[in-house]
Amino acid sequence: MNLKESILIALDALRTNKLRSVLTTLGIVIGVMTVIGMMTIIEGINASVREQFEQIGTNTFYISKYPAVQTGHTRELYRNRKDLTVDQAMAVKRRGTLVQSVSPEMMTWGQRIRYGSEKTNADVLVMGGSEDWQRVNSFFVESGRFFTPMDVQSARRVCVIGKDIVESLFPFKDPIGEEVRIGPDRFRIIGVFEEQGSIFGQSQDNLVTIPYTAFSRVFGQRRNVRISVQAIDPQYLDAAIDEVTGILRRERKVPPGKPNDFEIMTRDSLSETFRNLTAVVFASAVGIAGISLLVGGIGIMNIMLVSVTERTREIGIRKSIGAKRRDILWQFIVEAVALSALGGLIGVLLGTGLGILIGAVTPLPASVPIWAVFVGLLFSSGVGLFFGIFPAGKAAKLDPVVALRYE
Repeated sequence: MNLKESILIALDALRTNKLRSVLTTLGIVIGVMTVIGMMTIIEGINASVREQFEQIGTNTFYISKYPAVQTGHTRELYRNRKDLTVDQAMAVKRRGTLVQSVSPEMMTWGQRIRYGSEKTNADVLVMGGSEDWQRVNSFFVESGRFFTPMDVQSARRVCVIGKDIVESLFPFKDPIGEEVRIGPDRFRIIGVFEEQGSIFGQSQDNLVTIPYTAFSRVFGQRRNVRISVQAIDPQYLDAAIDEVTGILRRERKVPPGKPNDFEIMTRDSLSETFRNLTAVVFASAVGIAGISLLVGGIGIMNIMLVSVTERTREIGIRKSIGAKRRDILWQFIVEAVALSALGGLIGVLLGTGLGILIGAVTPLPASVPIWAVFVGLLFSSGVGLFFGIFPAGKAAKLDPVVALRYE
């Protein structure tokens, strides 16, 4: 018996018992569908996040009171840290020899911007920053201008707005020079940012940036500050981080030998943190898929044992006309692998479709990784091979005389 003949016999056996074959592969289908669906979503999210992080310069880093990700048992520890302050940011700017731009940043969510009788939804992000804000964050002005040092020092009521604000309040006119109400005060628009797009359905153009000095007067001074820093060159990034760490430890009076009471985040560290988060989600999906594949494999072993019993007489006839043990073994292994691979193929198609559907109806991006398709088919076939060996071995060991007498 050659490979082609074995496959044809296996497929014929599957066609003879269609319903039984489909029910047997359900565990394989669910396991592979889960992995492919999750990988489609995770790969899309990772690609989107990588694209967003590419906008962060390789020589930029951020200093925050809180880490990018907090766990339940450490959240209280971070909350008890002293807030970062504008004075500490200015100390970094004055004393840092390896930094070229520093911006203290404050923010408040859920604001409503008003222009005459028109107003935006109450979901605008208002940020306070220095004249270095746009350079450090790679948010550049498309029209008009950004803050000058004099705007910041004088706490002038000026602002730069995102494209969503323009579309909402100024659909048919140039917003430069117009006044809008932010909180209780009026601010004059001096610039409009380039369009940034959205991530996970959250628009990055729905923001207003004002001088941090004006922000403090409008929204209060008792606020935690994030410090954005740009090193003089990417090759000096690590040295700049060490220098800034030393400055802040002195400013915040951290005793020698004690850990930092602030967090430093770079593009690479943020990317790594996000990859770790998606890895946890993927590991959970693999665990669920593993259980489904195990159940599916046991089902395949069970149905193959039933098949061996049903076809005992057939096996006896084959052996009596010259079929060798390896021929019978090969026939039933091919049948088990074909059954499992069929379930894997269905799971790949359903998982891919599920991922694309979720990407279409939700803000989550979707991207089908080709390697995951091949891995899904390979693993499903491997399950069939592993769980098909015992039934195939049982069939191959049957005595032809005893098998021919089987009723």
